[in-house]
Amino acid sequence: MGILSAIASALAPSSHRTGCATCPDLLPDADPEFSAAVTALGAKLAGADGRDNAREYQAFTEVFAPEPEAERSVRRFYDLARGTTLGFESYARRIGDRYRACPNLLERVVDGLFHVAEADGAVTWRELDFLERVSDLFGLSPLSFRRIKGEHLGVPADDPYAVLGVAADAPDETVRAAWRSAIVDAHPDRAAARGLSGDLLAAAVEQASALNAAFDAVMRERRPPDALQPA
Repeated sequence: MGILSAIASALAPSSHRTGCATCPDLLPDADPEFSAAVTALGAKLAGADGRDNAREYQAFTEVFAPEPEAERSVRRFYDLARGTTLGFESYARRIGDRYRACPNLLERVVDGLFHVAEADGAVTWRELDFLERVSDLFGLSPLSFRRIKGEHLGVPADDPYAVLGVAADAPDETVRAAWRSAIVDAHPDRAAARGLSGDLLAAAVEQASALNAAFDAVMRERRPPDALQPA
C-alpha cells in the first residue's frame, strides 16, 4: 500500500470519524486529499521552529491517530514533509476549499495543530504565524482564530473580550448583551444606591469605565474600515 493510500485508510482524526452536522456528505470514510494535507501541515508546523522534537510527532498522532498497521507509512510521509515549511499554504488551501462549508471541522484541525505546536512546551512566533496563516487559508475569521489561540495560550486580563466575558468570535448581539448586563451591575449610581462609598465606589467607577472601553474596542474592531472614516 502506498503512502497516500495508507494515510487515506488509516489516518482518521476524531472529526473525521464523527462527521459534521453541516456537511456530512463531505466526510467520506477515506479522503486521501484531506488526510495527506493534514499530515503535511502537522509535519511542516513541527519544522517551523527549526527544532527536531519527537514530542511533536507524538502530539500529532494523539490528535490525528493513524491505525497501528499504517503508522510506519504515515511517519514516513510526515518525515518527508517535515523537511521544509515550503508548500504548506497549498495544503491549507486544499483543505479550506474542500471543507469550507464545515467550519467546525476546520476549527478542529487548527485546534489540533495548536496541540502539536505546544508539544515542546512553547509556541514560537514562527509557529503562531504558521497557524494564523493556515486559519486564514481555511477561511476562518480572524476572531475565530483569536478565540482558538486564547483557548491554548490564554487571554490577557485586559483583553476587551475577557473584560466582557465573551468569546472573541461571539456575535455582536451576545457582546452587547454581556456589556449591558455587566454595566448595570457596575454602574456607579447603582453602587451608590447600595451604599458603597470611598474606595468601593471608586472601584465601581473604574470597572464601569473598563467595561465601556472594552465594548467600544470590540465594536471598533468589528466595524468595516469605511465606517471608521469621518462623514
